Amino acid sequence: MADKEKRKKIAIPDLYALREKGEKISWLTAYDYPTALIMDQAGIEMILVGDSAAMTMHGHPNTMPITMDEMISHAKAVRRAVKYAFVIGDMPFLAYHRSVEDAIWNAGRFMKEAGMDAIKLEGGERVAPIVRGIVNAGIPVIGHIGLTPQSSAMLGGFRVQGKSADSALTQIRDAKALVDAGVFAILLECIPTPVSAKIRESVDVLIFSIGAGPVCDGQLLIVHDMLGLFQAFQPKFVRQYCNLSEIMSKAFGDFIKDVKAGTFPAKEHEYSIPEEEVKKLEAILAERKA
Repeated sequence: MADKEKRKKIAIPDLYALREKGEKISWLTAYDYPTALIMDQAGIEMILVGDSAAMTMHGHPNTMPITMDEMISHAKAVRRAVKYAFVIGDMPFLAYHRSVEDAIWNAGRFMKEAGMDAIKLEGGERVAPIVRGIVNAGIPVIGHIGLTPQSSAMLGGFRVQGKSADSALTQIRDAKALVDAGVFAILLECIPTPVSAKIRESVDVLIFSIGAGPVCDGQLLIVHDMLGLFQAFQPKFVRQYCNLSEIMSKAFGDFIKDVKAGTFPAKEHEYSIPEEEVKKLEAILAERKA
């Protein structure tokens, strides 16, 4: 998508076309209008409005507290910014766990209210009936297996998945179940590269990586991780492309110093008024005091 003059809104067939050409697909999270706008202008192919917003935007210790209404709000802001990228709404905890009907309704909200191009949800075999119901409702679905943060308590924390033969077979089985249920793509999180390769060989849908190695069709990162804005921890798989927290901290410190020293605002930041208008004002005020 290098030629910005020829860019168009990306759809699922375009993503598959990139794979056919051997071109890797870039994918980042976004939760707000200005970030999504810059990403879209830069040429990102996919944007995930992730439930990671619970941690990066709302300060929660994990992804579980964020609500469907909060996710819709983030998704709307992102969609207003995006002209080209393929935008995915991430189904939050309990948005698809109670029933297939509930899952279809919430997935439909992402499409109807926020204009998403697809939704993503976590889980393998256990969520296959839910995926099937959402797909049958005409909503494109991306699966998510490996380390699934919403199930981290059951997984024993944020741990790499697929490190034993049995665990790897579970991931392959989960991937096949999701494909049978109708997903057009699967995100692998924190899976060893050889296992990711086996999964990619086992199914014929797009396979994306977040900490699952370079063998996949594209890579996802949390934008706050790659920009150095999330300070609680940094996963091993993250490459930090800049440290905005350092830049922002310096800017905030410089602003505080300038305000304290009286060097901001300077003359160029002030608005003027004609001197005769000042005199008129002074005369009016003097008259009112009399």
